[in-house]
Amino acid sequence: MTLDPNYIWKVALALVSAAAISLGLTPFVKFLANKVGAVDIPKDERRMHKVPIPRMGGLAIFLGFLVSALIFVPMIARIDSKLQGILLGSVLILILGVLDDIITLPALAKFPVQFIAAIIVVLHGCRIDQIFGWQLPLWLSYCGSVIWIVAMTNAINFIDGLDGLAAGVSAISAGAMLVVALLLVPQGNSMVSAILLAAVVGGCVGFIPYNFNPAKIFMGDTGSNFLGFILASISIFGLFKTYAFISFAVPFLVLGLPIFDICFAVIRRVAHGQSPMHADRGHFHHRLIDMGFSQKQTVAIAYLLTAILGLAAVTLTGRRFIQVLIVAGALAVVVVIGLLLVFNRHHHDIEAQHEKEKEQQHEED
Repeated sequence: MTLDPNYIWKVALALVSAAAISLGLTPFVKFLANKVGAVDIPKDERRMHKVPIPRMGGLAIFLGFLVSALIFVPMIARIDSKLQGILLGSVLILILGVLDDIITLPALAKFPVQFIAAIIVVLHGCRIDQIFGWQLPLWLSYCGSVIWIVAMTNAINFIDGLDGLAAGVSAISAGAMLVVALLLVPQGNSMVSAILLAAVVGGCVGFIPYNFNPAKIFMGDTGSNFLGFILASISIFGLFKTYAFISFAVPFLVLGLPIFDICFAVIRRVAHGQSPMHADRGHFHHRLIDMGFSQKQTVAIAYLLTAILGLAAVTLTGRRFIQVLIVAGALAVVVVIGLLLVFNRHHHDIEAQHEKEKEQQHEED
């Protein structure tokens, strides 16, 4: 298969344009965040920063993505109903994130809006319709698609706890999906997906210079919710419908790190009798910090794990037996590392110490 050079140039330009727009707008977004009070003030031990830092930086990522997508998608295809649903849902998620960054909304207030945004995407025709070649019943297709989008929207938000973490993981994940899109037959939604993914990568890359440790601005819920939402939506937009197995496996591999983190977070909190949305200090990045790694080292480890899973997803497109074994091996390495972090004794000791300090402070108050 030979790709059209003009198509490759459009994908490259979409990435570069989104990066330039995001890079150029971030200082203005930082100024705006300070003006409207969208500032993250460290109040507990979960925060790694010690001084107030403006958030809402995801607005620059979104604008870089949106402008790039609106310029380059019409060059290869019309903006159909599915894409309209994704863009409309993204705007709704963005508004929710901006409000949350300014006034800090409770989780129960955010869920209905996230579900509405996901339903908009699904009702516009963008949904999971088969798994491993098995055609899903219509009700399961709709319900599963909505749950997938909402879950991933929150999964990226869950890992947004260190400078540059969520932006880098999202960029690597989108980059791996972009490579898969280019490897598959470039037709229909596959070509559009490549442009959208390139715009996501560019938006994140342009923002990272301001967000990497020590961060000058955070993406906030504006960015993490948008990135989770758009990656989940693109993954079921049609890109992975070429092969039955790839349609199910690739998104789970590429987004494996946030999926792993949100699953264990929910299990951990429910096991402790807490709400699944109860904030705690048990995420994988907290555990790495407690093991003695610096912020930069922890972020680098997360990048590496995401890259391993991304390469496994790219390898899987060949569907040969040896490639499947490589994928299984890569997945096993990541799972083993994840389990070691989950059951790390040193982290549990530190967690217990934090809880004891909280109780003592409460008694003093």
